[in-house]
Formats: sequence, C-alpha cells, structure tokens
Amino acid sequence: MSSEAIVSLSGVSKCYQAYGKPVHRLLQAFYKRKKKLYKEFWAVRNISLDIQRGHTVGIIGRNGSGKSTLLQIIAGTLSPTAGDVAINGRVSAILELGAGFNPEFTGRENARLNASIVGLTNDEIKKRMPEIIEFSGLEEFIDRPVKTYSSGMYVRLAFSVSININPDILIIDEALAVGDIKFQRKCFRKLEEMRADGVSIILVTHATDAILAHCDRAVLLEHGEIKEQGEPKDVVNRYLEMLFVEDAGERVATVVNNGLGPLKGELNINPEIDASVRRINYNTAEYRWGNGLARVIDFRILDRDGQEVVHQCDSGSEVTIQAVVHFFKPTTNVIYGLTIKTVNGVSVFGSNSEKVLRKLIKNCDGTVLLEFRLALNLTGGEYFFSIGVVERDENRTDTVLDRRYDLFHLRIEDREGNLGIANLPFSIDIHEKEFSTV
Repeated sequence: MSSEAIVSLSGVSKCYQAYGKPVHRLLQAFYKRKKKLYKEFWAVRNISLDIQRGHTVGIIGRNGSGKSTLLQIIAGTLSPTAGDVAINGRVSAILELGAGFNPEFTGRENARLNASIVGLTNDEIKKRMPEIIEFSGLEEFIDRPVKTYSSGMYVRLAFSVSININPDILIIDEALAVGDIKFQRKCFRKLEEMRADGVSIILVTHATDAILAHCDRAVLLEHGEIKEQGEPKDVVNRYLEMLFVEDAGERVATVVNNGLGPLKGELNINPEIDASVRRINYNTAEYRWGNGLARVIDFRILDRDGQEVVHQCDSGSEVTIQAVVHFFKPTTNVIYGLTIKTVNGVSVFGSNSEKVLRKLIKNCDGTVLLEFRLALNLTGGEYFFSIGVVERDENRTDTVLDRRYDLFHLRIEDREGNLGIANLPFSIDIHEKEFSTV
C-alpha cells in the first residue's frame, strides 16, 4: 500500500446563495456585487483532507453537516466555491439511489451507459457485463426497465456497476443501508477485497459499527467543518458524545436554570418534575404514551460498584437500571417491564416483573423505586432501552399507564469484536490427536 495521497483537498468551501424571492435571482444579475439580494449558506467550509491510496475513510456527522456536499465535490459533480481539489485516479460514486439511471432504460442499458460515462470502451463493457449482472443477482430482471425495480434492486445494480469498472476511488453515500442484510454482507466482503487491491474507499454512513469495522480513518463533520479526524474509535466516540452528551448538556443547563433539581447523582422523587431529560443518555426521540395515572419520572444506570454509567460500558458488564415511578392514585395488579432494542428497532431482550416474580404487584401508591439487574451480554453497538408500567384488570386486559419507548441510549464496547447481537459464553476445544465417535 502506497502512502501517496489519491485525494487531496485544501481549503475547500462551498457556498450557496439563498434568495427570498425568485425575482431576486434575476435582479442580482443587474446589481452584480453592488448589492446582495441573497443570504449565504456555507455547506462546507475550509476543508483540508488527504486520503491515501488503499485506505478506507468513513465520514460521519449529523444531517446537514455537509457530508453529501463534500462527496459531490470529490466526485466532481459539484464545483467548490473556494479551495483546491486534486484527484489522482478514476472515481466511481454511488451518491444517490438510482442517480444516473434512466428509468425507461433496462438494467443492462443503464449499466452500459454508466460504464461508458467513466471511460470504459465497448470491449471492456462487454467483458465486464457478466460480472456486473452476476454480482447484482438481477439475472432475471436485467432486461426490464429500471422503473420497475425496487429500491433494493437499484442498489444492487448501482453497486455492482460501480465496483466492476476498476475504480481507483469508490465513494458510497448511505446507499448500502437500503439493501438487504445478505447483500450488504456481500458488498462489505467485496470492499475488503478492493481495499486489499489498493482501491481507496470513502464511506458515508450513520452506522457507526460499519465505520469501526471497515475504516482505517474517520472524519467527523459539523456545520460544514471538520470537527475531528483520526482513529475510527476516537472519532465515533466523539460523534456519540456530541449527539448524546453535548445535547444533554444543553438540556441539563435548562433544567438547572429553571431550578428543577440537581444535575446528576441522586434520583428525583418530585412527581411534578420529569427529571429524565437531565440524564446524559436520555433520548430526545423517545416515544411515550399511556393514561398518565403513573409516570416514570427519572432513571439512571449503575455499575457493579454503584457508579453511574453515563455513556458506554463493556460487553458483559453487570448493571442495575434504576427507575422512579410515581402513582397518582392507588393502583393494583401492576406490571413493570424493560426492553432493549438495536438502532434498527430489533428487540434484543425484554422481560417484566410478572415473568420474573410470577405475580402481579399489588397496592402501588406514591413513589416506587424499580431496580432491573442484568448482565449486558451484547456485542458492540448502540442500544436503546424502554421502560413501561401497565395495570391489568380482572378481565386480564392490560392498560398502559406509562410506556417510554427508547427512553435512553447506551453504547456497548466489545473488545473481542464478535459478530451478531448476543455475546454468548463461548469456548473452543481442538483435539489434534486421533479420536473416535460413538
């Protein structure tokens, strides 16, 4: 692998002119620089970045941080307002689902067209077409118009064309998130092969696990500027900190300024205050419903030593999840529940007090402290925790008093790098000598 920079950006910026009215765009041609009838929006600003040959670089950031604009500049489909861009090789890009495809053309015709655009000869296209079709798995659909394709089929064709034109630089902007899991795995295996062959890959995704698993370096963008770059693990942690810790800091400041209680530590027992928002790992996008006769008013996570866990913990850690529930009237036959889900909404684990204690909780009134104890035997990734309170009547009908889906977030760090979701106890015995079977 060469240390040569195949992509070099120096002071790259892109500014858009936002006009209040369409006529202002026409008038601006007459005013020129004498008067501005527009507001400037800098999508990216002063980006300097070198990408080495054979390296995979992940770019992450919140929506609107400038990721797609930066990729378009590297791909050559967008010109920068300022700065220099040096590209030393053939670029293949999947920037938008189906971009560059004519919906009236067949899959085969679109594959030929896209391959010719990047400079392949007719003989080269003819030679590579079987590989494009085979990798896409669209043999029976390849001669149908792409307007009949599903989004997953679009991705299959676009990715297959992009990797089979011998690019020096491959750019992928969230496209693989649309494909099915089997095809995603096939794509990532191919990306590893391409990287070994010296292809530079630029990957934009919100899936931090993909950044950690496949990238040599990562770049974090915020408001069009590079906030941090370096080792993927460090950059991903900074990104998560920005999402959950800094946002929480703003919420906490609001809570404290309004005199609503302590910043951290002890649990809130004031039923007039929902102190969950002060917790660093609180999820502002939670989904909450119920009749309000009971309310979850605070939570926190403690490790084995009783220390508060605020952002992440190691796989296999034993934790206690505390939740404070206040009942606004005496309630009987209550069930408390906890659920853990992945970012994609897949339920990892769920249980409740009825299953564990084999009974309903009687005569609940006032403030109750719940303590869920469990070992987080999960592989590395982002997980969301939900807490619910339900009342069951004599007809065995459950009424939701308060259910807080995805109430808080926790990152699990798996130093072993295992696959899947569950981190099961696992060992291997190897018997090299002769052995017999029964």
